[in-house]
Amino acid sequence: MKCSILIQWVFYLLFFGLISGCASRPPSASAQTNICDVIAHEPNWYRAAKASEQRWGTSVAIQKAFVQQESAFVHNARPPRPYFLGFVPLPRQSSAYGYAQAQDGTWKDYQQATGRRFASRTNMDDALDFIGWYNAESQRRNGVSLQDAYHLYLNYHEGHGGFRRRTYEAKPWLMQVARRVEQQAARYEQQLPNCRLPSRWCVWPYC
Repeated sequence: MKCSILIQWVFYLLFFGLISGCASRPPSASAQTNICDVIAHEPNWYRAAKASEQRWGTSVAIQKAFVQQESAFVHNARPPRPYFLGFVPLPRQSSAYGYAQAQDGTWKDYQQATGRRFASRTNMDDALDFIGWYNAESQRRNGVSLQDAYHLYLNYHEGHGGFRRRTYEAKPWLMQVARRVEQQAARYEQQLPNCRLPSRWCVWPYC
């Protein structure tokens, strides 16, 4: 009996250890300004971005700029919760969640379109693949170049219909954010040639 209980505890510890290992701590705020530091912090994030780039066409730099803006590389990021009278919690204004801040409905569309039924918004591989897929849809539906970080981000934030209706024009703050994403992507692109990139193949734990 004691042995059975011990085995169960060992199983639980291993299980939760594996789950916690899937969510890397975000790089520091200063490290996020340099993609080389981001890659050094978590090399597998670069491999995931490269796989998404090859599948969907959005560059590593633009993908990373999106994640930096949306979640600052925090795996379970959510919009802030409003409070009534300063202490009564109210529903969040958006279902955005995870690295890519994908909303519930859009994430389901992605899962259905790609067949990735078990994709998770707290998994960087899935989040980057989602960004690549969404940008490919922006290109297909609205003719936006996959090198145009500014307009890709406006599509990403407003939705494809909102972008066609030019809803962003009533939101000067959003256009400023899109410019910051564009500038961050350009910086990342300039920095990438100087980065020490991880090899494509590796054996854990030497990845």
